[in-house]
Amino acid sequence: MKAKEGKIYRVSGPVVIAEGLDANMYDVVYVGEEELIGEVIQINGDKATIQVYEDTSGLKPGERVITYNQPLTVELGPGIMQSIYDGIQRPLEVMKSLQGDFIKRGARVNALDRKKKWKFKPLVKKGAYVEPGSIVGEVKETELIVHKIMVPPDYKGGKVVEIKEGEYTVEDVVAKLDSGEEIKMMQIWPIRKPRPYKEKLPPKVPLITGMRILDALFPIAKGGTAAIPGPFGSGKTVTQQSLAKYSDAQVIVYIGCGERGNEMTEVLVEFPELIDPNSGKALMNRTTLIANTSNMPVAARESSIYTGITIAEYYRDMGYDVALMADSTSRWAEAMREISSRLEEIPGEEGYPARLASKLAEFYERAGRVVTLNENVGSVTIIGAVSPPGGDFSEPVTQNTLRIVKVFWALDAKLARRKHFPAINWLQSYSLYKDTLQEWFNENTSKDWNEKVSKAMSILQEEEKLQEIVQLVGSDALPDKEQGILFIAKLLREFFLQQNAFDENDAYSSVEKTYLLLSLILDKGEKVMELIDKGVKAQHIVSMKSFSRIAEIRYAKDYKKKAQEVSKEIDKELEEIEKSFM
Repeated sequence: MKAKEGKIYRVSGPVVIAEGLDANMYDVVYVGEEELIGEVIQINGDKATIQVYEDTSGLKPGERVITYNQPLTVELGPGIMQSIYDGIQRPLEVMKSLQGDFIKRGARVNALDRKKKWKFKPLVKKGAYVEPGSIVGEVKETELIVHKIMVPPDYKGGKVVEIKEGEYTVEDVVAKLDSGEEIKMMQIWPIRKPRPYKEKLPPKVPLITGMRILDALFPIAKGGTAAIPGPFGSGKTVTQQSLAKYSDAQVIVYIGCGERGNEMTEVLVEFPELIDPNSGKALMNRTTLIANTSNMPVAARESSIYTGITIAEYYRDMGYDVALMADSTSRWAEAMREISSRLEEIPGEEGYPARLASKLAEFYERAGRVVTLNENVGSVTIIGAVSPPGGDFSEPVTQNTLRIVKVFWALDAKLARRKHFPAINWLQSYSLYKDTLQEWFNENTSKDWNEKVSKAMSILQEEEKLQEIVQLVGSDALPDKEQGILFIAKLLREFFLQQNAFDENDAYSSVEKTYLLLSLILDKGEKVMELIDKGVKAQHIVSMKSFSRIAEIRYAKDYKKKAQEVSKEIDKELEEIEKSFM
């Protein structure tokens, strides 16, 4: 395609204004002698405003600007899994091998390896009719992911006139259609354009996270949206990393969007060493990381979100359940605020652009569980961390996010300081998927799942009310019945809601284990309240040693056997107390 040229008119940080450039909105441009990559974000007459994804120091008016009238795209094909990219899909490990520890400006590297050959296995025969989205073959991408080679959604389709098994690079043609279209293993797709599907399905299947407080009290559906807001040090990143490790999503896309360098380094170092608990293989076999730290160019932060969601949609189209972790959308919003101020736009609340709400909605609306073009069912679940300044949930990013997402996991710095992890506040958090997921939990766990969850929540809410009185007069002054409620709530907090992410048996809690723990605490709690009604003093029950053994169930490999043992011991001690009072 023929290049079109213009010249730099003005430079303001990452924003460059070019004149004489015949460009369209969101066209990719190459700025200056070093050809820094950028994107057109505003057109006014013959002047185009460009956000540059690299450091613009040294640029000056008069330098050339080139465009090929193509939007910012990503390369989709075998090789994405196990890769670590920056915000515009440059493979960081390849960049390091070519340039060292520091990326030079204007560096351009293919996202997918052009030399590596993949073994292609056809799934359709010559003469078969294929449509946009149809699967024509597959490639073993990693030990955990079989990569489906699909007809690009923007193709017309037609009859297969040539297809054969063999080893090919991502640029080789693996199939030809009678329409003249050639199918390669690699697709090119614009990051701001959602990939099409046939039908969006209702959120009736949960994403099992392995975290008891989430799966029981605030579940998220596959294809759902969730926000994790919380102040510094409350555990946003650890929570998202735990979700990436243990959730039952088949593919993980982790976006480090504007996070501190040390946090992102921890992710990059830790993830390649993690073992997938379901398969025993390396977790990176089903993971791709997008790293855009806070010291990287601000504009690339904005594109990293779109790069990640486009990759997620691509694997969804193969029929996979994908979980996308965005850490954090606040940094993304801050990038938009900086670009907006340099464009001299009228600021909205707290200086954020007026389009903040629509941009957040545009991103979260790309989640969903869908029937794909090839009749498979796949999903993209988006879990976005929010970093409100000072933990203020009333600030614009948090509030606009809450209007869009269906699940709110509120992290609490006070709980974190008390070493209660995960530090999710059960009184502020909520899930709007509870009703739609009720049927699944009833069928796959127990018919009284929702009844027990509701009971646990009512006990925790009652405890909050009683705590106000306790602070005034002390717990000993309360009637025995209220002391019993506080005791059961304490058992729920310490033995059910808390979870140790560093213990191999407690880091992941299956739905079965979660139900067993919840049932044990609530069932023994009922017996406690029955004894109190019979006249047994609460202080005698509170001092029982057997209740503290519930913690052993969390850490036991054979938790069912341990639960039976602990249950019998509690029953025995309760019987002894009852006899002594009768």
